[in-house]
Amino acid sequence: MLLYPVCAWLERKKMGRAFAILLSLLTLMVPIGFLITLLVLQVISLREYFPDLQLKLLELANDIMAYSENTFGIEKGKWRIWALQGVESSIQSIFQFVRNTIKASLSGTVLLIIIPVYSFLILYSRERLVHVVELLVPKDLKGRLKGILHEAVSSYAQFIKGMATVYLIVGILNSVGLLILGIPNALFFGFVASILTFIPYIGIMIGALLPIVVSWTLYDSIYYPIGVVAIYAFVQYLEANLIFPWAVSKRINLSTLSTLIAIFAGGLIWGASGMILFVPYMAIARIIADQIKGGEAVALLLGDDPVPVAKSDH
Repeated sequence: MLLYPVCAWLERKKMGRAFAILLSLLTLMVPIGFLITLLVLQVISLREYFPDLQLKLLELANDIMAYSENTFGIEKGKWRIWALQGVESSIQSIFQFVRNTIKASLSGTVLLIIIPVYSFLILYSRERLVHVVELLVPKDLKGRLKGILHEAVSSYAQFIKGMATVYLIVGILNSVGLLILGIPNALFFGFVASILTFIPYIGIMIGALLPIVVSWTLYDSIYYPIGVVAIYAFVQYLEANLIFPWAVSKRINLSTLSTLIAIFAGGLIWGASGMILFVPYMAIARIIADQIKGGEAVALLLGDDPVPVAKSDH
């Protein structure tokens, strides 16, 4: 659905369908590959902070041991036993994490190959697929089917534009705040947190962990981590109450309540992918409800149009 407008435009320029589809796929995959490469390079650059972080954690552990011994009378020997048990548990968790990461990487690699192939085949035979749908829908929808599909594709494209706008604005706000604090790699931290905002509430917490750790390691002060939390909390408030409703909900004509329900239901059914995909799916459901006789109530419930005022009999 995202590639169709680009592909159709290239075909109108007298370009062959197969070449147009390949070129439209390339225009999407090259920026994604560039972003992934940039992300990997930024993560590698964070290794320089690991030695200082290790020293900080050791100092913190020694302080906790001294405080516990003086306050609660817990001997250092017991702390060593607990530390060994913690290390063993951590090692097991690390190996489990590595196994899960390898498994996810393999499945992700397969998807990176399969998804472009499926996209190519669907775009190449789209008239056949539309004709199949025309044969399946009721007679009263046959003449309006292409219009519904066109509106659905436009709604999905508007959703993607809206989400890109949200990520850009939130990323800029996060990065500016981190730059004011003097946090290194501010652009990287800011935009990673902005992309994670598609996971309500939890995403921003995950995105804040790295800059919190780096600021604590560099400046040896609690005020810098608190500053990071304050910046992210303020930007998250703006994103939830101003940026997202303006950039996404208004573009696809969904109410804020419908958008939040779509995110919640998508997360329960499909996880993180569902949180992203169920919003445009609900917008498409509203478009279909607009075109179906008897679907006015569903369209009104999902949409953001003004409620019609009943005319008075007087």
